[in-house]
Amino acid sequence: MGENAPEAHDGDRDPGPVAAGAGADLPATASRYEGRVATDAEAKALASSLRLRILRLTLDEALTNKEIAEALERNPASVLHHVRTLLEVGFLRAEPVRRGPRGAREIPYRATGKAWHLEAPQALAGSTIEAFLSEIASVPPEQRDLARLRINGSDLTEFKERLWALVNEFHERPRNPEAPHSIFIAMHPDTSTPRRNP
Repeated sequence: MGENAPEAHDGDRDPGPVAAGAGADLPATASRYEGRVATDAEAKALASSLRLRILRLTLDEALTNKEIAEALERNPASVLHHVRTLLEVGFLRAEPVRRGPRGAREIPYRATGKAWHLEAPQALAGSTIEAFLSEIASVPPEQRDLARLRINGSDLTEFKERLWALVNEFHERPRNPEAPHSIFIAMHPDTSTPRRNP
């Protein structure tokens, strides 16, 4: 999953232009965090597109369960279940309790960045795409940029090398927090045309 790289918080390492475990076939020029294999509990947590969206929402700012639920347009009780799951595996952390507008006790949560450093290709295979589709569905059509390309053989190798080099180049630039955009990159064998026998 390619996207604008979020800032690291409290020593969390920046996940880089490509999340580990996303299954991308990266050339030598591409960056990739050498993370460990996810445990069963961690992989299960990553298999939910809703939980991936919660992690993305809380990368740049700490949000309460109510704020997360409002952003996702979900019931706070059901969101709390997902928040607790992410807390249990260390993907979220609770920040100091704060007081809301009416003095109510609120607990904000922030993503730790740990999730982006794990190898869990099977868990992420469907949830990453589902999370992307959910997010882009809320964006007006005129604000979306889409591109499609069919490519063959050696051209694919060259395309990957140049694409990841470009991703890395922009990833290394200082981050501009103004009007951030996310970029999702997906490549797959073309199944729309019959395979010819050799």
